[in-house]
Amino acid sequence: MTSKAIATLTMNPTIDISSTIDEFVLEHKMRCSAPQRDPGGGGINVARVVHRLGGKAMVLYIAGGATGMMLHKLLRREGIEDRRIEIEKLTRENFTLSETTSGRQLRFVFPGPELRRSEWQQCLDMLGMFIPRPAYIVASGSLPPGVPDDFYARAAQVARRIDARFILDTAGEPLRMAMEEGVFLIKPNRRELETATGRNLSEPVAQEEACRELVAGGKVETVVLTLGGGGALLTSQELQLRAGPTQVQVVSAVGAGDSFVGGLTYALARNGKLEEAFWYGMAAVPAAVLTPGTELCRPKDVERLFKELRPQKP
Repeated sequence: MTSKAIATLTMNPTIDISSTIDEFVLEHKMRCSAPQRDPGGGGINVARVVHRLGGKAMVLYIAGGATGMMLHKLLRREGIEDRRIEIEKLTRENFTLSETTSGRQLRFVFPGPELRRSEWQQCLDMLGMFIPRPAYIVASGSLPPGVPDDFYARAAQVARRIDARFILDTAGEPLRMAMEEGVFLIKPNRRELETATGRNLSEPVAQEEACRELVAGGKVETVVLTLGGGGALLTSQELQLRAGPTQVQVVSAVGAGDSFVGGLTYALARNGKLEEAFWYGMAAVPAAVLTPGTELCRPKDVERLFKELRPQKP
C-alpha cells in the first residue's frame, strides 16, 4: 500500500545518550556500560518510528558544530532522509542512565542552543519547499531559546499554504498560539491541556467536554489527549473514543509519546482512517517502553499490540 508523504520538523533536536549501571550511588564514581547514541528530539523520533514501521518521513531540523554533524550521521545510519539548517551553536545532548537492579531511570535534559532570527526563519522557508510536498507535517518538541512563541503558528500557516495537514505535539504558549492559527491534530497530555484551556480536567467528563469544545470551535480538527497510566482520549467531529492503558513490563519510558505520534501518523498516511490510526498509535506506546534506552518501538511489537488493542468489529 502506497503511503502519503510525511515531513517532520524538529527545532530542538538532540543526541540521546543512554547507558546502564547496577546501582545509583550518590557522590561516588558510577561506572556505566558503554554508551548508546541515538538521534533524538520530537520530530526526529517521530520520523524514526515512521521509518521503522515501513513508511518514509523527510526530516527538517537544526544542526550546529560537531554534535550537529554527529546527529546528521546518526540519521543517515538509520536511512532517514534529512534536511538540516546549519546554526552557529552546538546541537545539544541529553543523557539517560538506567539502574539495572530496579529499572529506575535518571533523565538529564539540557536546554537547546539559542537561535538567531535568520536561523529559525530558514526552517520556515525550507518547510514550504519539500519535494514531494508532504500530506502531513509533524512538528514536535519544545522550542529552543531565541525562537518566538508563535513559531508553530507560523509553521501551521506554511502547512496550510502547501495543503498539508499539520500535526503538533508541544506545550505552553506555542501550543495555544498554534491552536489559534488552526491545526489538524494536537496531542497534549492532561496538564498541557489544562494550561491551554484554563480548566481542571481531572474527571473524564471534563476531559471529554474540553476536547469536544476545542473541536467544535473549528481551530483544531482532532484532539488526542494522552493520560499516562490512564490511556488516551480521541476526539474529532465524527467520533470520541477512549482507550485504557496497556499493561507491559516497562524497560524505558523514553520516546513513548513520540512513538504514539509516529505510529498514528504512519497509519494516517497509509490509509487515512483516524480511528485505526489512533489504535496504531496506542500500540506504539507500550511497544516503545519494552525497549531499552532510547531505542523506540519495534515493528513486530507494534503489529502484535495493534491486533490485541483494536476493538474487533462485529
